[in-house]
Amino acid sequence: MLLQRFLIRLLTMLITLFGVAIVVFVVIRVAPGDPIAMMLPPGATDDDIARLRALYGLDKTIIQQFFIWLSGVVRGDFGTSISLRQDVLGLVFNRLPATLELAIVALVMAVVLGGTTAVLGARERGTAVEAGIDIASGAALSIPDFLWGLVLILLFGVLVPIFDISGRVSPQLDLPFVTQFYLFESLLRLRFDLTWDLLKHMLMPAVALALPLAAIIAQLLKQSLKEVLDLDYVVLARVKGFSETQVILREALKNAALPTLTLVGVQFTFLIGGTVIVERLFSYEGLGNMAIDAVINRDLPLIQGIVLVFALLFVLINLTVDMMYALLNPRLRHG
Repeated sequence: MLLQRFLIRLLTMLITLFGVAIVVFVVIRVAPGDPIAMMLPPGATDDDIARLRALYGLDKTIIQQFFIWLSGVVRGDFGTSISLRQDVLGLVFNRLPATLELAIVALVMAVVLGGTTAVLGARERGTAVEAGIDIASGAALSIPDFLWGLVLILLFGVLVPIFDISGRVSPQLDLPFVTQFYLFESLLRLRFDLTWDLLKHMLMPAVALALPLAAIIAQLLKQSLKEVLDLDYVVLARVKGFSETQVILREALKNAALPTLTLVGVQFTFLIGGTVIVERLFSYEGLGNMAIDAVINRDLPLIQGIVLVFALLFVLINLTVDMMYALLNPRLRHG
């Protein structure tokens, strides 16, 4: 049953990626603007334009261009960036770790903050504390991540400047890293000075991304906990003398967390998508920031590569969450 579910989801994933490839390829080509015209000086001749269009394969029909590009993607060749004159896959993999680190830090913040708030709300259900939590969650959810980013910049970057508001790391630091996963590698190398500098740059964008997700987690998990807390085995735990906090953490949480797990997986994909604007806002050197530059420069190969990698991340996350849910849910595991 589990293997069949995995194969079906894998097939769905491949179909989804193929559909995304078609849509992004067609849309960016019918959009106004000529990337070749943006590359050449004003005095370029028609021969110069024709020669450059032939170099990037833009002189062929859209169908021919698509299958040439798709055959390259299958071989791991995403083409060459028009604006940066570099291999697209290399550019994407150079920026992707920064975005993943930011998204993971934001996810951890959201889970910790949302989970703690949900447990507190479930323990204090029916009181003013729960009402206050509901109001705070609603406020956090109603404000988009980029607006949270602007508020954080104003508060902690201008009025009380305690965090860095741009970049990924201070330029004067000597970076001994061999990978682009700066945060994780600094921890492995025990270079906590670099870890702290990275976190100072990452904290505000991560908080901006985490707050709306934390509100969603808090609302759903609190509601699930309140439903579970009325079940017989939880009442029995109270009779045995456990405190309400112990009952929630030891008995109720493991069953109430399953619906939240699915939600977190789905929302994590939206969180990664939200990094595009937030990275631009904080001048964070991630894949989202590069995506905006690629759109501005009409860099077709780079746009295609970035969108396809984002789509691959989304379907892989959804596949992972689906498999985890099937493993943790006995009805699906033994069905």
